[in-house]
Formats: sequence, structure tokens, C-alpha cells
Amino acid sequence: MKKYLNLFDFSQKVNYRTEILSGLTVALALVPEAIAFAFIAGLSPLTGLYAAFVMGLVTSILGGRPGMISGATGAVAVVIVTLAQQYGVEYVFATVILAGILQMLAGVLRLGKLMRLVPHPVIFGFVNGLAVIIFMSQISQFQTVDGEWLSGSTLYIFLGLVLLTMLVIWGLPKLTKVVPASLAAILLVFGIVFFFGLDTRTIGDIASIQGTFPPFHIPDLPFNLETLQIIFPFAAIMAGVGLIESLLTLNIVDEITETRGRGNKEAVAQGTANILSGLFSGMGGCAMIGQSLINTSNGARARLSGIFAALMLLVFIMFGSSLIEKVPMAALTGLMIMVALGTFEWASLKTFRRMPKSDVLVMVLVTLVTVFLHNLALAVLVGVVISALVFAWDNAKRIRARKSIDDEGVKHYEIYGPLFFGSTTLFAEKFDVLNDPDEVVIDFKESRLVDMSAIEAVNKITERYRKVGKKVHLKHLSRDCRRLLANADDIIEVNVLEDPTYKVVVDN
Repeated sequence: MKKYLNLFDFSQKVNYRTEILSGLTVALALVPEAIAFAFIAGLSPLTGLYAAFVMGLVTSILGGRPGMISGATGAVAVVIVTLAQQYGVEYVFATVILAGILQMLAGVLRLGKLMRLVPHPVIFGFVNGLAVIIFMSQISQFQTVDGEWLSGSTLYIFLGLVLLTMLVIWGLPKLTKVVPASLAAILLVFGIVFFFGLDTRTIGDIASIQGTFPPFHIPDLPFNLETLQIIFPFAAIMAGVGLIESLLTLNIVDEITETRGRGNKEAVAQGTANILSGLFSGMGGCAMIGQSLINTSNGARARLSGIFAALMLLVFIMFGSSLIEKVPMAALTGLMIMVALGTFEWASLKTFRRMPKSDVLVMVLVTLVTVFLHNLALAVLVGVVISALVFAWDNAKRIRARKSIDDEGVKHYEIYGPLFFGSTTLFAEKFDVLNDPDEVVIDFKESRLVDMSAIEAVNKITERYRKVGKKVHLKHLSRDCRRLLANADDIIEVNVLEDPTYKVVVDN
């Protein structure tokens, strides 16, 4: 059990003070985020807070990335808002449970390894887009409930407290790291507002966070095929968005901590957390890059910080709501702005001139889709598809054929480069069927037939030689390729001792 929890494993050299203080900071930052995302989804504040508690606790205990924080997120809120408006909260709970089941299946089937297919420019674009979203979400704090901009002394007080928070978070680590800078900034601003009696917005002005322990609740709706048809599309999108954001956040935390998380284990943990979130009146969620960066920047590296953050959030809800509701929003706004500035990959801007134009395009496009559509799954999918098409185009141009005629008058074509759907046209252009001698050797020793398009291209070229009465010898093909070359069975000559044994991708 110790192997999985690692809470009190002294061989890890866990700094318990850092873990606890960082967890407290994260808990404070979770409150307004959870409330805001619940409002986005059209749900009650406690629905978001309960989700943050359950998601944070379960994934911290069972997840594949110690130190990563999960909770209610905007990405999930955007997915379920339509469902909540049209069908109500009971359908939301059922959707969250079904999404959790799909995520668990993804982990059991070890689909987390598919994240290897996400190129670095996509990750850059994803991170930069999230940084912009985090920053833009704080702009609303400078507005009244009616949407009007703050003005006069109200604006100056709020702006001053935000800047003070940012200054402390930036400067305190240069002096001491005894206390997390973000927690110190929140406490300092809280003390100033309380001591001087400043009139500024607090958490309580957004919504009350007072509640009980998350109530166990089986969704009250008909369990039939019609219900499944309603919730399944939302559940599938939610599961995909949640896994993509969680696994990309895991990769980012891996780079920061210079350790390696376990993607499939995290997928199972996310699924388990969402199932329990739906059963305990929560809106569901996934990993939160902002809170995860707050946690890791404070020096937290173990599971204890996430567990303590979740438990403190529950304490706030059940016992400390009157105190937490007095925390100034200016402190949390300044904290999240610093998170946005720290999240943005500024180094990516310096590489514009050195990166291939296609990579720059992918990075910018993913950032724009993330920012304007708030659809993280679509942004990553667009980036991966474009990167794959660019890769295919570049490799399609690498097909080469070295031509020579031996002493017996046999013409040899030595093929270089991968033969696949993108390079078949160039491959066919390499051959001079009408003017070639009666016997031709096509050698694939330095090439590879990748897919069925390649097999068909070889079939067609042998057929062209057959029609003009010429013989072709195909060398260095795998048994898999030879079996699929149905149209050229009687003219294939291979060197069995040197033939490769790779498989060809066959489209079903």
C-alpha cells in the first residue's frame, strides 16, 4: 500500500511543512475557481466545490502524478453547460459518472500512451492558450456584477492589492522560501484589508460556500436507452477533454519536477474521481494546470499537498465558510495572474525564427483554438492532425530511386525512403516502363512499405511491366508484403536471407 500512497515514506525526503502550506494555498485558490466554473455550467456553487473536493482527494491518492491538482475545471463546464440548461442537474451527474467509466476504460486499455503522438508545438500551443484563458478570466474581476468596469477608489484599491500580491509572489522567494510566497501574499492582503477596513470585493460577494459533507446521491432519472442517447455524447466529449487536459498537465509537471508520471494510472484515477464526483453531487472535472503550477512552484512534490488541499477545502465548506468568504478577491486575482504569466511558454516566442514554419503554425493555431473556442480536445486534435499531415508531406518527398544497369543488361532500381500513401505518386514517376530493358529489379533494401497504399503502388508498377511483356524482380520485401502482393505472385523473386520481417499497416 505504501508503494501507491507514499504519504509517509521517509525515503522520499518529503518536506511536510512545504506540502501542508502549499496544500493550504491551493485550497484557497480552488474556492473562487470552483464557484466560477459552476456558474459557467449553470450549476450551484456547492456543485463545483464538491467536485473540487472529490476530484482533488481521489486523484491525489490514486493518481499517477504526485503533486498534480485536480478539481472542477472550465473545460468540463463548457462541455456540460448545454446539458444542464436543457435537461437539468440530474443528467449532469449521470454524465459525469459515465465519463468516469469511459476514462477508467481508457486507463485499463492503456490508451495513455497515445499522448506520445502529441508533438511539442501542440503542447506549447496548449499551454500558451491555457495561460491566456487564465489571464483573461481574471479581467472580469475588474468589473461589477452588472458588467461595468470598476472606477474611482474601488478600482485603485483593488488594483493596488492585486499589484501587491504579485509583488510579494515575485519577490519573497528571492528572500526566503520558508513560507510559500503565494500563501504569504494572500495572508498579507487579507491582513491589510481587515486592519484598515478597506472596502473591496471578497469571496463572499461571489457566492456563499457554506455547506455540508458532499451528500451521496444516485441520479434521479430514467435508466433507459433514451437517457443513454442523451448523455453519452456529452460523456464522451467530457472524458476526452478531461483526459487530454490531465495527461498534458501531467507532462508539464513531469518537465518541471524532472520526474516521470504514469499516464494510464492517472486516467484510471481521473475516471474513479469522476464516478465518485457524480455520486456525491459534484460536476466532475480533471487536472488543473493553474493549481498544479501553484503547488509545484511552492516546492510540493508528494501526494500529501493535494490530499491536504482537498481536506482543507472540505473544512472551509463545513466549518470555515464565514472566514474564507472574507478573503479578498484581489489576492486571488493577483495569484492567478502570476500563474498565467508563469504558465505561458515565453521561450516559445524566441524560437519563432528558428522553428520550422509548420511548427509555428501549429503552435499558434492550437493557441487560438484554445483561447477562442475553449475546446481543449479540439485544439489538441487540430494540432495533431496538422502535424501529421505536415510530417506525411515532408516524408512523401523523400522517396528516391538510384538507377543502374548491370553487365547482363538488367536494370536495377534501388529505392530509398518510406513508401506510403503520400509518396506513391512520386514512386510511380521513378520508372521508365516503356524504355526499360526486358528484365528489371526493384530493390527495397533501403525502403519500407508502410501501408496498403504502398502495396497497391507496387502492384500497379508490376502490372505496368507485365502489360508490356517485361519481367520484374522485387527484392527485400517482408513476408507480410509478399503475401499482400496478390497481383504479382508469379514474378516475385526475393532473397529470403536478407528480407525484413516488419508488418504492413492494413486499413480495416
